[in-house]
Amino acid sequence: MTSPYAQHGFAAGFDWGPVGAEVVAGDIVAVVDVLSFTTAVTVAADLGIDVLPYRWRDETAVVYAEQYDATLAVGRSAAGPGEVSLSPATIRSVTGITRLVLPSPNGSTISKQLSDSGATVIAVSLRNRQAAAEWVNKQGNGRRVVAIAAGERWKDGSLRPAVEDLWGAGGFLSALQSDNPSPEARAAVAAYDAVAEDLPRLLHECAGGRELTQYGYAEDVAIAAEVDESRSVPVLRDGTMFVST
Repeated sequence: MTSPYAQHGFAAGFDWGPVGAEVVAGDIVAVVDVLSFTTAVTVAADLGIDVLPYRWRDETAVVYAEQYDATLAVGRSAAGPGEVSLSPATIRSVTGITRLVLPSPNGSTISKQLSDSGATVIAVSLRNRQAAAEWVNKQGNGRRVVAIAAGERWKDGSLRPAVEDLWGAGGFLSALQSDNPSPEARAAVAAYDAVAEDLPRLLHECAGGRELTQYGYAEDVAIAAEVDESRSVPVLRDGTMFVST
């Protein structure tokens, strides 16, 4: 029996987190983690840096980075001068890196989870939502597209729906202009349309933006608010996100 949660019968769908990514399958899956994984991926892509998603920064990540001759991002608070972290600002300022292992518990984990699913996985943020939608539309008709908002985590490990990811997913789906979106996808589009004209300010004022600003990363929020300024569409192939041409 078809799961009632799978949003079957619709050309475009939307859901949250790792579980939603498993339940609502698509031919193309847009992973959205605005603060900050997918924003960081688009910044890296703009600079010609390939990104390898990974779940956690631990000893296995060190081995993984060595295996692929890649730089392993350090923790955001641990980054010193010239070091790269999940902070998009550190990626924008770095030189001499061509491959980056970028662990995160949300967007990166979902991307890694989907890497063996058979779906085409793309990294979408507010920065590249228009370019990503145009790329998807060029892939031809008949492909089911799903946007997955990564969300964040509460201290108990449960999903904290993050409004910035709802906006990012909705912005992508809005630009996609599907003629058959699921009710969930329609809701995401409506959420984006409601704030589109005031996004930079609201991104700083939402809980995630306030959190990063409080910890000294206001520049990361400003980069995430660069709506439609990136034309890069990172596509996950064989465990690495390359810029699609």
